[in-house]
Amino acid sequence: MSLDFTASVRRAQAGDAAAFAELYSLVYKDLYRIALLNLNNQHDASDVVSDTVLEAYSSIGKLKDEKAFKAWITKILTVKIKNKRKEYSQINNFREELDDLESSDKDVGSTEINVDGLNVMDGFRQLNSEERMVLSLSIVSGYKSEEIAKMFGTNANTVRSKVARAKSKLKQLIT
Repeated sequence: MSLDFTASVRRAQAGDAAAFAELYSLVYKDLYRIALLNLNNQHDASDVVSDTVLEAYSSIGKLKDEKAFKAWITKILTVKIKNKRKEYSQINNFREELDDLESSDKDVGSTEINVDGLNVMDGFRQLNSEERMVLSLSIVSGYKSEEIAKMFGTNANTVRSKVARAKSKLKQLIT
């Protein structure tokens, strides 16, 4: 992903809203794709992208390396996605507690995973959040291992290993 955002970022940092709108138009589709793949809900994906853009707009002055704009805004998005997942987890825990109170009988059969007819998206949804994130950044958005490593503060070899393991796991899930 080698678009040069330097000029637009500098103008946006100087307060040019049109320059930020230009930057937004260049990254929106990738941000939305990553959010949708990780949250599996269009409304929530739109919400986290909107929150990401608002935060990026208000803190664009903090960006030190103009060329790293896309990685920077994607890092903001990944934090928003993690926060949304925590919210999901809290809601699900609350629902489970309510279900436990309503009925002590659990239908074990309803929690089984149907392996027949499993497609790629079903397999993708079964990956853990870290696996979904590295695959969506690597495969869907085309980020290089080095760029993903910068976003997560790790090294590129670790990212490559995680991508390979996630691909292998996904392959097992869909075959």
